[in-house]
Amino acid sequence: MIDNCLGAQRSRKIQRTLRHCKVTILCLVLTVVVLRGTIGAGKFGTPEQDFVDIRDHFYPRKRAEPHRVLEEVQTTSSDDHAATDTNNYNEFDIKKILIDEESDDSKADPNKPFSLGPKISDWDEQRSRWLKENPNYPNFIGPTKPRVLLVTGSSPKPCENPVGDHYLLKSIKNKIDYCRLHGIEIFYNMALLDAEMAGFWAKLPLIRKLLLSHPEVEFLWWMDSDAMFTDMAFEVPWERYKDSNLVMHGWNEMVYDQKNWIGLNTGSFLLRNGQWALDILDAWAPMGPKGKVREEAGKILTRELKDRPVFEADDQSAMVYLLATQREKWGDKVYLESAYYLHGYWGILVDRYEEMIENYHPGLGDHRWPLVTHFVGCKPCGKFGDYSVERCLKQMDRAFNFGDNQILQIYGFTHKSLASRRVKRVRNETGNPLEVKDELGLLHPAFKAVKVSSS
Repeated sequence: MIDNCLGAQRSRKIQRTLRHCKVTILCLVLTVVVLRGTIGAGKFGTPEQDFVDIRDHFYPRKRAEPHRVLEEVQTTSSDDHAATDTNNYNEFDIKKILIDEESDDSKADPNKPFSLGPKISDWDEQRSRWLKENPNYPNFIGPTKPRVLLVTGSSPKPCENPVGDHYLLKSIKNKIDYCRLHGIEIFYNMALLDAEMAGFWAKLPLIRKLLLSHPEVEFLWWMDSDAMFTDMAFEVPWERYKDSNLVMHGWNEMVYDQKNWIGLNTGSFLLRNGQWALDILDAWAPMGPKGKVREEAGKILTRELKDRPVFEADDQSAMVYLLATQREKWGDKVYLESAYYLHGYWGILVDRYEEMIENYHPGLGDHRWPLVTHFVGCKPCGKFGDYSVERCLKQMDRAFNFGDNQILQIYGFTHKSLASRRVKRVRNETGNPLEVKDELGLLHPAFKAVKVSSS
């Protein structure tokens, strides 16, 4: 009939067009099905969700109010989450994660004498026996080279100013460099082992614990976190201290004759492992417990020591008082070193670095090229110091770079200036790197060489 009405040729064209449409629609359906199965529903949802969307499209009034409420809740939740969780460190309040738990330790009885731990009277015998039973851990790594453990540390909390932790990092990097060159082990502490011995005194319980835990260590070297090595080539004259148990920077006349509270410095000292060390720690500690004991002891120290200001008892003043009043008991084994700077006051040293570079060389350790530069009073981790913040930080940068240049020269670099973080090349590369000798001989120094047994 269609052929009669439209003609055979035209009818065939219409039928062909209809077949093509059917094939196109079938392909479209198959494509949608495959896409749903392959990549998921995405924003199109499931068939059930499609039905719901169609229904909502035709009946919008029934969904309008709940939809608006849901959007408001989601928006509010997102805003609250953004306010409490940020990926910007400058905006984050660090106090949120610095939660101090209450101490489990009961408060010390003020009427009971303070003790660092159980009394030990036979440590020399215990240690000697251990060393014989463990020959692979000798207390001397060379004929006159003792095994040394350098100990330093800082508060378990971040510093109280924005840059303090950066300078702590510089300080420990500096100490690691020196220890690596001189075959010294290092221990960095961030734990307060005894809450009663906070502040100046925190080092005492730590030192005692390390001496007892490491019988293989012959000398423990304590160094404050605000002290830096500035002579990387200087080797401590260990043979000089063969008969000494405690080595501090100081002067006999200032300690024993004048009883001057700055006659020695406890920011950098050497303590030989043994019974004598435990005994002097026990005698040193009683003025340390915080609170009334420390305050009353401070009054005694101010009264008895020359030129000491009025403040609570500190470990340095207590050591001066102990030696001055009990010289016959301790003095023979104490070496007050002044031939080189086991401790060097930064105020008289840092401005002279350029003069030192021009006239002298590393390896001297004394006023010509100090072994240690100690930033007493700067308190780079605290809120306030005794000196200008700008002056302290600039001088600490200079001291760090002064020591760091001695490390960088090994590899052919140096800081552009003592005030600069940037470095420059001072030696060209070569195809025979093993033939290159560093200027100071620190790459493979003689004092670090280990004698290998022929057996």
